[in-house]
Amino acid sequence: MPPPAHRDPRTLPKAHLHVHLESAIRPATLAGIAAGNGLPPPLAPAPFAGFAAFAEHGGAVRDVLRRPDDFHRIAAEFCADQAADGVRYVEVTFTALGHGTRLGDPDMPLEAVLDGLAEGAAATGIGYGVILDHPRRRPVDRARRTLDLAVRHRAAGVVGIGLAGREEHPVEPFAEVFAEARDAGVHVVHHAGETCGPRSVRAALDAGRAERIGHGIRALDDPDLVAELRHRAIPLEVCPSSNVALGIVASLAEHPLPRMLAADLNVMISTDVPDVTGRDLTAELAAVRDAYNLDDAAIARLHRAAIDASFAPDEVKAEMRRGTDEWLAGARIARRVDEPGRGRTASAR
Repeated sequence: MPPPAHRDPRTLPKAHLHVHLESAIRPATLAGIAAGNGLPPPLAPAPFAGFAAFAEHGGAVRDVLRRPDDFHRIAAEFCADQAADGVRYVEVTFTALGHGTRLGDPDMPLEAVLDGLAEGAAATGIGYGVILDHPRRRPVDRARRTLDLAVRHRAAGVVGIGLAGREEHPVEPFAEVFAEARDAGVHVVHHAGETCGPRSVRAALDAGRAERIGHGIRALDDPDLVAELRHRAIPLEVCPSSNVALGIVASLAEHPLPRMLAADLNVMISTDVPDVTGRDLTAELAAVRDAYNLDDAAIARLHRAAIDASFAPDEVKAEMRRGTDEWLAGARIARRVDEPGRGRTASAR
């Protein structure tokens, strides 16, 4: 018997919550920007020899970006690529103050990115929000300046801030900054539980005041934490192919996502670093579906979790929920017409 039919994930009106702008640059664009700035294009090793090698490559990519036009271009093209992937709303992470400090102009990189996103959104109809990340190893004062950037640029699309980078550096020194962020109405989303264990996730929730957790896969090492995450329905942005590419998990077959789903955790799927994995969100959902034998209803549940956890306007969420229901209804129709004894129609494929 042939395998069951599946609806194409590309036609699902997707919400994409965890993707780094600097890791979503078109290869030709990166090469062109590097050449324009008199630099060689950074080449990613294949595979990465751990998280440190990935971080080093990320620094090389960021160093290529020098001029306002560089930042504007990658942001506008990002919108076009997300829209082509069927994404209706995206929250993109950007290391704004890192670029601004490096280039001697704290506002320029973010303002150029926001201009590019606005142009790209106008051309494609995609919705977006920007999350400004702060490397944990950098000073608390710089995190506070990142918060200032976020507050000053909220009207242009900045929705949140959060910690990223090496989890060995603790959250606790930044606690006051993130309390101020929540008081100011700025959302807080931290990377945690990716390279370090449950304590990293707990610190992100408690001292870090996180509303969502980027990754969170190591939470499974602590049953009490799993129970708390389930009870509080904390959204976990899981990026399986990224975890494999960075050497955090050996393979998709060994990824803890099935156990997270079995534990009834609030899980959604994102790409994180598509330049490294070679997968857009459609391909990531298809890889997850095939690796764990998920049906269309399971893919729709993962997607609804992303919609609900997003910081999108209510009307955008409602539209994506309707689109998801329609997508799933189409998948059910496709399965019915593919059953033995039934005919196929072109519209059902």
